[in-house]
Amino acid sequence: MTSSLSRNRDFNLVERVDKSTLVKEDFGSDFRWGVATASYQIEGAWDKDGKGKSIWDRLTENPNHVKDRTNGRKATNFYEKFPEDLELLKELNFQNFRFSFSWPRILPDGTGQVNQSGIDFYNRMLDKCLELGIEPWAVLYHWDLPQALQDRGGWTNREIVDWFAEFAEVCTKNFGGRIKHWMVLNEPATFTTLGYLSGNHAPRKHNVSKFLAAVHHACLCQAEGGRIIRKNVPNAHIGTTFSCAFVEPKRNTPRHHRAAARLDVMLNRLFIEPSLGMGYPTRELSFLRKIDQFILSGDDEKLKFEFDFIGIQNYFKVVSRPGLVPLIWANRAKPKLGAEVTDMGWDVSPKGIYSILKQFSNYNLKEILVAENGVAFPDQLVNGQVDDEHRIQFFKRYLKQVLRAKNEGVPVSGYFVWTFVDNFEWDEGFRPRFGIVYNDVKTQHRTVKNSGRWFQEFLR
Repeated sequence: MTSSLSRNRDFNLVERVDKSTLVKEDFGSDFRWGVATASYQIEGAWDKDGKGKSIWDRLTENPNHVKDRTNGRKATNFYEKFPEDLELLKELNFQNFRFSFSWPRILPDGTGQVNQSGIDFYNRMLDKCLELGIEPWAVLYHWDLPQALQDRGGWTNREIVDWFAEFAEVCTKNFGGRIKHWMVLNEPATFTTLGYLSGNHAPRKHNVSKFLAAVHHACLCQAEGGRIIRKNVPNAHIGTTFSCAFVEPKRNTPRHHRAAARLDVMLNRLFIEPSLGMGYPTRELSFLRKIDQFILSGDDEKLKFEFDFIGIQNYFKVVSRPGLVPLIWANRAKPKLGAEVTDMGWDVSPKGIYSILKQFSNYNLKEILVAENGVAFPDQLVNGQVDDEHRIQFFKRYLKQVLRAKNEGVPVSGYFVWTFVDNFEWDEGFRPRFGIVYNDVKTQHRTVKNSGRWFQEFLR
């Protein structure tokens, strides 16, 4: 990654940006602008005030599981610094803040006794949001499963549908009076694939049967969570989020098109289609047919839920080719030599977000939210300033494509930046910097990057 990035460091993005001016008003007065975060990535306070251990607390006990050998025990210390962080968010003119509830902070054992200190923390944070006129957007689950539940099988145990329902009941009954916008799961394709198939993420399992069980149980929870929110929160605005990447074949041949279709199932279709009553997309990917062993009578109806919106989370497009990867038999082609790539080694492809928005609009969804979009570059703090012009140009180019889709009739209702403050990026650690605010991990001192100031002016 580092070598390819340095090779392509001069992207000449300024020249590539359309010269037409991008203004907020083009998106409409009701378009929502926000930032997205996640509990384990920002909160810290991993064992404070009665919080239980999560699967990520367990995974990072072994520093070899994280590329820079760090962990999220302190993260960005949002647990203590949330008042000043939210004030800074307000200063930058964002009006929407997406966060997630830490399941083990609220239910340390996953079920049973509620930790009042956890409830109190989120109430204090919500008080601050509402005081500042910031709209909170809550995500029920963003990957930090209580370790106590993982010890009982985690997402592979069908009982998780009941465990998750209990968690959703606690959250909606405690916070539903002040939160209008709810998301059930964050990127279920990611936490099931990386957690139970490839083993890169917590809980680091590598088993096809466990993966299929986790997929089905997550799909059931996705719908059940929506029903519980609908029941407990009057006039709630309910969605869920999917990691998405437009897939195009490297070559225009039947073999390459079949490989692209298989990747498209894994990346884009696996979780949305069951919720729409379409069942699992098994025709293109035969190994998924084995999911039938986990489906019980009545599950077809339990999988369905009519969401008010779907959140798509996009960072790159995928150029696919046939490959030797078991089960999928397709690979993602490497970016071409000289292509624009990020600090993650991902290609910069603004048209990809347009294409995936158009693709999802084919489901005739009522509303689509860009729930995450952003980029990591190797930012440097120099004389108290972070000059991240490449990130500014990234946002301009991607936003133009979002506007293009909206103008063509795609019901795009908002855009959330990933992320606000540089944070702990899972198995990558703190090295990738996605924030529009620079964070010194040692001192927890925040410095607004030039991209943050660009948004401040854009959203004024």
